[in-house]
Amino acid sequence: MTYHLVGITLVLLALGQCAQAGDNIFQRTFKQLHGEPPLPANQNRADVVQTLWIEQKLDHFDESETRTWQMRYMLNDGFFKAGGPMFIFFGGEWTISPGRITGGHMYDMAKEHNGLLVYTEHRYYGESHPLPDLSNENIQYLHVTQALADLAHFITTQKTTYEGLSDSKVIIVGGSYSATMVTWFKKIYPDLVVGGWASSAPLLAKLNFLEYKEIMGQSITLMGGADCNKRIENGIAEMETMFATKRGAEVKALLKLCEHFDVYSDLDVWTLFNEISEIFAGVVQGHYAGRIEGVCQKIMAESSDLIGVSKYILDEFEKSGDKCNDLSYDAITTVFLESRYTGGPMRQWLYQTCNEYGWYQTSSSSAQPFGTKFPLALFTTMCADLYGSQYTNSFIERQLANTNTYFGGMSPNVKNVYLTHGQLDPWRAMGIQTTVIPEHAHCSDFGSISDKDTAEMRASKERIAELVREWLN
Repeated sequence: MTYHLVGITLVLLALGQCAQAGDNIFQRTFKQLHGEPPLPANQNRADVVQTLWIEQKLDHFDESETRTWQMRYMLNDGFFKAGGPMFIFFGGEWTISPGRITGGHMYDMAKEHNGLLVYTEHRYYGESHPLPDLSNENIQYLHVTQALADLAHFITTQKTTYEGLSDSKVIIVGGSYSATMVTWFKKIYPDLVVGGWASSAPLLAKLNFLEYKEIMGQSITLMGGADCNKRIENGIAEMETMFATKRGAEVKALLKLCEHFDVYSDLDVWTLFNEISEIFAGVVQGHYAGRIEGVCQKIMAESSDLIGVSKYILDEFEKSGDKCNDLSYDAITTVFLESRYTGGPMRQWLYQTCNEYGWYQTSSSSAQPFGTKFPLALFTTMCADLYGSQYTNSFIERQLANTNTYFGGMSPNVKNVYLTHGQLDPWRAMGIQTTVIPEHAHCSDFGSISDKDTAEMRASKERIAELVREWLN
């Protein structure tokens, strides 16, 4: 199999993956929650990053399937000396960008050890397209076991073809879903890498991930205050009551919902309240200094619970620039049904949740402020509507059980993987919480060691640096 140079990009300071003009409400919120982890602020603008491609099998586990495809990756050899280690950041459900390997803590460790920096892109995301579209027939090759096999092939190929790598050790790094992949890769292919760093890794596949909203409420209370959390709870409860008492048209007017939104449709109402909670999820999961506090200040500045919550939500809805806000079930399923890659990563990620993980962040718990109107049925209905009637609750449960059996759930039995989580991050409930960094959120520890780091953040970064030294020696 071959790999070839396509182009060389002079890296400028990257600002992370932002919602593009023209994205609708659902796409914009999704990118906030599933986009590339925040890029390190300290970028080396002079670094040259190569964009390359490697041939991969469509199906690593079926010898009769001979089709192949080109997987994209990026490479920075600025520090590399023959025999130095290879540091690989695994891409997840996002488009990779050069800034991941031109700054940050992994970059600093590669500099210390004369390492090669690599960033791989996950099959079916970004520009790595195994098949021409995302039809139900074509998307079946999107599975984490295939993606992990892609990475195993990538490592073995690089070590045999890249000059100076044949005796090199490999360190792998990931955030969020790609941190899950780091943990599982070390379990399934233990001899290919000496160690890994997994930031914010969910490891337990679970259908009803009710803990997510619970931790969201706890994080809002911790950073924004109990009054803010209570105002959100009361404002959403008041909107729910309006729907229940045939005043749904008032909510429709308040949030400037499109005419075809059906106030008597469970699926439309569930979609609306789920999206409201997702907007708050973007604030909590993506928290940086002052973010939760700033949102709470806006909400608390208004004259009532209902006005405080609805005004903030309306401001967020209207960032899409549409004449009216289409929060109907048809609107969100239209996005998920888009089988062209130009539709973004939503279809692919929902497919993986239906088929492998669940992780549906429902309103099932009463110990959270986001109401009761986005039950598990919303998500399982979407699975069946989008990918086929076989996606019943029992079928999805079996798929999740297979994932947990294969990878071990909360007991992956893996060595030499350093797992970190942020205290504010709701995803930590599905992970191993040995190192939890106070008052930090999702994938917030990739920056260089800095005087701005809290004591706990600095200690965690120093610990992974020391572990890498041990693994490489």
